Amino acid sequence: MSRYITSPVTVSDMKEPNPFQVILFFLLVAPGVYLLYAWGVGTGPATFLWVGIIAALVALLIAWSFKIADQWEKAVVLRLGRFTGLRGPGPFFIIPFAERVAYWIDLRVITTSFRAEKTLTKDTVPVDVEAVLFWKVLDPERAALEVEDYRTAISWASQTALREVIGKSFLSEMLEGREKLDAVLQKIIDTRTEQWGIHVSSVEIRDVIIPPELQDAMSMQAQAERERQARVILGDSERQIAEKFEEAARTYEHNPTALHLRAMNMLYEGLKVKDNATLVIVPASILETMNLGSTTGLVSLAKLQEMEKKRQQSGSGAEDPARANEEKKSPE
Repeated sequence: MSRYITSPVTVSDMKEPNPFQVILFFLLVAPGVYLLYAWGVGTGPATFLWVGIIAALVALLIAWSFKIADQWEKAVVLRLGRFTGLRGPGPFFIIPFAERVAYWIDLRVITTSFRAEKTLTKDTVPVDVEAVLFWKVLDPERAALEVEDYRTAISWASQTALREVIGKSFLSEMLEGREKLDAVLQKIIDTRTEQWGIHVSSVEIRDVIIPPELQDAMSMQAQAERERQARVILGDSERQIAEKFEEAARTYEHNPTALHLRAMNMLYEGLKVKDNATLVIVPASILETMNLGSTTGLVSLAKLQEMEKKRQQSGSGAEDPARANEEKKSPE
């Protein structure tokens, strides 16, 4: 099922009334009645009535033959059914009963909206496409004589061209390459309407509507693709970090001083906190590799215990000097 939207056709019976025709009618009636009465046609009431009727008819015919075309219009005039020419813009007269204005052709750029519903793409996806057509009449004579209703013909030509382009395109091309489709549509429609004296300046696709089920599937696909890219980026980042660590390890391998400085810097960074009550336990093996000695809590405690024992032993010897002297003399 398809539909299209067009502007109303501007024919002669749809032309807005011209107020100058009414003014011209009254300007001609009064002088006409006065002149006919002054020529002495008669003085009776019946004669005066006929004089007034004749003057009104003449004024009506003259006023009806007076036409005004707007600046953007051309009037297609037919004389006894034959094309006689284009009139306007501005005021002009036609011969009553012999000539008539068949069309008022608008020479401005006209916008026409059209659409194609439930049309299958090349990959069998039903879509609804809305587009806008910008066109202009270049030859009013051909637009009036070569086609019955050029506005309706343009709408149908645009709609069939849109369905044709949709059937030859993939859904991805319609979503990503609208500029290309616009150019193709403009070329197809302009070729069809050129014989009518109409030029298509541009075509723009406004919207491509796809089924809700397909929208959900495409959304899930896009989300999965983003997650895949995020994982790839994360893995690549880890690989780069590992390469940098490997390069740094090669640097420290043959330079113990640099390794010790780096270890001391890491220890310093770990101890450099705002809270001075932080306790950091560092294995003694690490400190030994840094040539800082065994200064861990357990080693220090052992040294303190050993020093305490030596102090106690030295203290006990000072308390009993006589005994110490006897022990020295006993071997003798």
